[in-house]
Amino acid sequence: MDHTSAIRNMIFKSFFMMAVMASLTSFVSLQVYLLLSHNDGVSLSLSIYLTLALLLILLLLSVYFGFRTSYSLKGRIDDLSTFVTLLRSGKLSARVKSDERDELGVLAEEMNHLATYIQEQVKSLQRLADEKSELAEKAHGAAVMEERQRLARDLHDSVSQQLFALNMLSSAALKSIAHDSGKAEGIMKQVAEIASKAQGEMRALLLHLRPVDLKGEDIREALITLIRELKEKTQLEIESRFEGMENLTKGTETHLFRIIQESLSNILRHSKATRVVITTEKKEGFLTLYISDNGIGFNPVESKMTSYGLQTMKERAEEIGGHFQIRSKESEGTYINLRIPV
Repeated sequence: MDHTSAIRNMIFKSFFMMAVMASLTSFVSLQVYLLLSHNDGVSLSLSIYLTLALLLILLLLSVYFGFRTSYSLKGRIDDLSTFVTLLRSGKLSARVKSDERDELGVLAEEMNHLATYIQEQVKSLQRLADEKSELAEKAHGAAVMEERQRLARDLHDSVSQQLFALNMLSSAALKSIAHDSGKAEGIMKQVAEIASKAQGEMRALLLHLRPVDLKGEDIREALITLIRELKEKTQLEIESRFEGMENLTKGTETHLFRIIQESLSNILRHSKATRVVITTEKKEGFLTLYISDNGIGFNPVESKMTSYGLQTMKERAEEIGGHFQIRSKESEGTYINLRIPV
């Protein structure tokens, strides 16, 4: 039995009880009247007859009005139920018609207003999704263009110039090797040094281009993999200890991974370091990242050599609410300290 049938039965029961109560009330009233008028001869038979006749008439009327009222009410409730079903199926343009101004009419009008509101919200969400998609596409294009320009600039400023120097030195060595082997030997040492430096530059660029997707790993596993690859491809000695990196948000993991990646890239390209220490620990509501190297160092105020990479790391740290600090001194290495609230 559905809810509308239950309502119909309730209405029929209400009208039936009203008819029975009215008949009983009439019977009692008639008995009191006959008793007070001292007409005992016809009191019982007449009262029973009139009561039965009244009960029959009231029952017929209760069935008629009960059916009529319940049919109208059932139809209006069915309309509201159908309207809700249409909304749930996604047909937000549907509306329920109601000319009555009773409670069901007010409910139907409110449901129409609600459908209009939902329809407008859906349109707004679709518009926002389109705008977000367009902005994401533009941002991706701008990021790709910026990265291409940066890589082109880095290649021109470092590897391209080093390759040019290698070409010039190797030509000079070929000319000197026949009549001045000592000079040729010195030139070849310069060639080897520049080639080693160019190799470091290329490894740093390839490290920077390494995808940040953690591929289902947590950040600790991804960093261990990254460091293992660097140890296999370079002579750099890396000491690492990663603690307190559990339950980080995806955004924090991504930025933290990129900061460490950028710092290693800078070390490979500029520091001439042989040893790097990377540690993390959680203490008093903060995750602290510490990176140090034993390289040549630089003046953080005057040097522009690594300003782009350092600025990028600082911006990433600020985006996750962290505090980024760097200390460096010529011939004494570089030290990076990052504190992130977790």
